[in-house]
Amino acid sequence: MPNQTYFLGIDGGGSKCKARLEDAQGNLLAESIAGPANPVRDRQLALSSIQQASQEAIELAGLPASTLAQTYAGIGLAGLNLPYYKNTMQEWQHPFAGLALSTDLHIACLGAHNSDSGAIVIVGTGSSAIVCKDAEQFEYGGHGFLLGDKGSGAWFGLQTVRWALESFDGIKPSSPFIEAVCRFFGCTDAAPLVEKHLASSPAEFAKLAPLVFEYAEQQDPVAAAIVQEGAAYLSALAQQLLSHKPQRLAFIGGLAHKIQPWLDEDIQHSLRAPFQSPESGAIILARKQFQVLEKAL
Repeated sequence: MPNQTYFLGIDGGGSKCKARLEDAQGNLLAESIAGPANPVRDRQLALSSIQQASQEAIELAGLPASTLAQTYAGIGLAGLNLPYYKNTMQEWQHPFAGLALSTDLHIACLGAHNSDSGAIVIVGTGSSAIVCKDAEQFEYGGHGFLLGDKGSGAWFGLQTVRWALESFDGIKPSSPFIEAVCRFFGCTDAAPLVEKHLASSPAEFAKLAPLVFEYAEQQDPVAAAIVQEGAAYLSALAQQLLSHKPQRLAFIGGLAHKIQPWLDEDIQHSLRAPFQSPESGAIILARKQFQVLEKAL
């Protein structure tokens, strides 16, 4: 359909890139998933994942590849709150009819509250938070794996490996959880654990998060201590968001449902279920840009 307009929403994170394709009437045509899309860590990989997810969504919808030229895309990526990385992405010679770029936080907030007003904490491979209120955005956390991301999947994995190494040194106690970690990696001393993780990515560390929560829920003292420390930080982050008096607060991301029972009780009572996904929020962003361009004609 040569005169049809399409809208593509993309949520790019440290572990994967998710895309949602809709027609002009808002009907879902296809969804797809590709690899990591964090331009701070690897711009070329991020672009490759975005292109793969976009092309796959078009193919799954049964549309020709040329449809991308009729598609307005909204893309939210980690790291685009930093001017340098946003500028490099804006230089991309994209294949779309129009492109609206923002942070993964912004599109997630748009989707969670179906509006420009609300607050979210993202708990996935990384962690970060945002309040959108009165056309302003206030971002917290999200400083990357080396400098922040506390309470995230990658952080839980990193704390686990650190604890295991210190238990090998006799500095910290072991537990059934630490024993399970050693079985997971097939190691009986520190050397293979160090070799495995010296150059590991955040996504690789995050693979340990389900094991942390599995044992924390069984009251393993080590796993519970790690989860409690992460949850305390996320509760403090949520309190900071609530100081802005947002209309709604939601926790989203792959670990959101796991961490919620560990949050401070008042934070748990403040939470509301997200309305839509981050990629749906990216489509809201794309439609807004399309409306602006239409008015300018």
